[in-house]
Amino acid sequence: MRKIMKKKIGLLLSLALLLPFQTNAQEKWREGSHYNVIADQGTEKKEVLEFFSFWCPHCFSYEPLVKEIKTKLADDVAFKKVHVNFMGFTTTAVQNDATRAMIVASELERSDELNQAIFKYIHVSRSAVTGLTDLKNIFAVNGVKPDEFDKMISSFGVKSKLNMNNKSLQEYRKHVSSVPNLVVNGKYQATFTREMTQDEMVDLIVFLSNKK
Repeated sequence: MRKIMKKKIGLLLSLALLLPFQTNAQEKWREGSHYNVIADQGTEKKEVLEFFSFWCPHCFSYEPLVKEIKTKLADDVAFKKVHVNFMGFTTTAVQNDATRAMIVASELERSDELNQAIFKYIHVSRSAVTGLTDLKNIFAVNGVKPDEFDKMISSFGVKSKLNMNNKSLQEYRKHVSSVPNLVVNGKYQATFTREMTQDEMVDLIVFLSNKK
């Protein structure tokens, strides 16, 4: 009987300690200031969608933040990059080619490395991506054989995932007019204010990922 009572008391104490942290988070992150509700109902599974473009300098500078967010999310929260194709720097077709390259990088399980290579080619080397030839050369410099790239880029699987990427973009297009843009659980759109630190940005996304 005493053991049962001790367990109950321990549980109540744990809940009592946890409650202030939850309350503080809810008070810190306010709808309309730090996030907007863009849907009545969220996704069935927890997810964070990062809408971005390789041509966007802010997206490039956000990569360390994105990396930190991914390490702090719970195991049941999926993180997905959605590459947009509405930037004015180049054509829709070229942007779709870059999306296909991103998918190939994921298939090779080298997303972080190869995505960085594309970003650096555009923003550090100040070189133009005009199509698949440039993207293939970027991958070749980073150890991907050209014939392997050609085979994967034209595969049915990559084409299907390109369609899925663009379908996600169209689904949220009315809410995504600029990048980078983070949508959490299909319901919450994060708003980062100027005074927020990187740690606070991470905390906001983690908070929203646990919000129904």
